[in-house]
Amino acid sequence: MISGKNTRTEFECLLQARNDHPDQSAEIDQQIQEIFSHTCAIFVLDMSGFSQLTLRHGILHFLGMIRRMRVISEPIVLQFEGRVIKQEADNLFAMFPDVMSAIAASFSILKDLAAVNTGLPDEQDIYVGIGIGYGEVLVVGDDDLYGSEMNLACKLGEDLARRSEILLTQSAFQEVQHHPGVWEPLDLSISGIALVAHRVRSLLGVSQIA
Repeated sequence: MISGKNTRTEFECLLQARNDHPDQSAEIDQQIQEIFSHTCAIFVLDMSGFSQLTLRHGILHFLGMIRRMRVISEPIVLQFEGRVIKQEADNLFAMFPDVMSAIAASFSILKDLAAVNTGLPDEQDIYVGIGIGYGEVLVVGDDDLYGSEMNLACKLGEDLARRSEILLTQSAFQEVQHHPGVWEPLDLSISGIALVAHRVRSLLGVSQIA
């Protein structure tokens, strides 16, 4: 289980010291890395249809749906040894010890959301897209992650993943077994950045390689 022990105050003090003493930046950077750096899988979930649903039914309707998403998703994150970092608007951010745990949790969340949707009116159905990265990040306090893979996972989960899609960054893909038929490579572009991502095509395939 990944846990955070380092405070934002400590992090901000070190950043200020780095600004105040540029001649000591190398030593301060090493200290920051030693205290805050973790290598893990990053999970970013984004709910679909925020603008349309809010315009049609009002913000309270959508806030209720966000609450339902959290109630369903957070126990699953814990079940697969992950840690919820934060929830912002209709996004859920978490970290996992490895990519396969993040993928397994993602499929479990999609499965449970689909099951709940069958018993709800269409306007209350919840659909999500998920981006997964892997690499070194700075874990600050209990509610923030910083790093390139965090940024890439956000772009995949928030901007590029469609309903019920799970997209992996190239670094996350390198952490799993490359069985044919399980993964679909995608050449994507956003904000002028070219991305190579991989869509997880089947739960069956992932179950076989987990």
